[in-house]
Amino acid sequence: MTKRVAILISGGGSNMVSLVQDMTGDHPARPVLVCANNPDAGGLAKARQLHIPTFAVDHKSYGKDRQGFEAALQAALQKARPDIICLAGFMRILSAEFVAAWEGRMLNIHPSLLPKYKGLNTHARALEAGDAVHGCTVHEVTADLDDGPILGQARLPVRPDDTAASLAARLLPLEHQLYPQVLRRFAAGDRRQVTLGA
Repeated sequence: MTKRVAILISGGGSNMVSLVQDMTGDHPARPVLVCANNPDAGGLAKARQLHIPTFAVDHKSYGKDRQGFEAALQAALQKARPDIICLAGFMRILSAEFVAAWEGRMLNIHPSLLPKYKGLNTHARALEAGDAVHGCTVHEVTADLDDGPILGQARLPVRPDDTAASLAARLLPLEHQLYPQVLRRFAAGDRRQVTLGA
């Protein structure tokens, strides 16, 4: 049975686009919703061009009422009836209660080789630490930030002249390869790790 996938974004949605473009042919899943916490997120227009239904829940209009924001987000998701949720550059921390409702069905991509560098500024932190190798990770989402079972990692060598910006730019194409491969396996019930790169 084909799995229904909802994708949560906050910005340009490049990882969302790579996921959607892969969900064709014999892929075991199809996109049913792209939802953003920012109504001006560039990824919403890209999703509409790809003929995917979109929805925005503006977190700013909820102020510090995270419960209200999450209730609105949950309502939009429940209407779309996804089997899997993919966080793709979704820049809001979700509560343990929200995550529990989708336990075992929510994936995230993070720009570091977890468990290294949870949180923000991962590229700068990798450079500051003098790492020879950097990368990205797709993992199942749990209540703990950037935690949960690792489903895939892509690695690339750090160059002597790399900056945080150049490292991010070189890593992005690997993110676009890794996330679709992991989702394809995950939707088929296969949780074996995917490994790409050096």
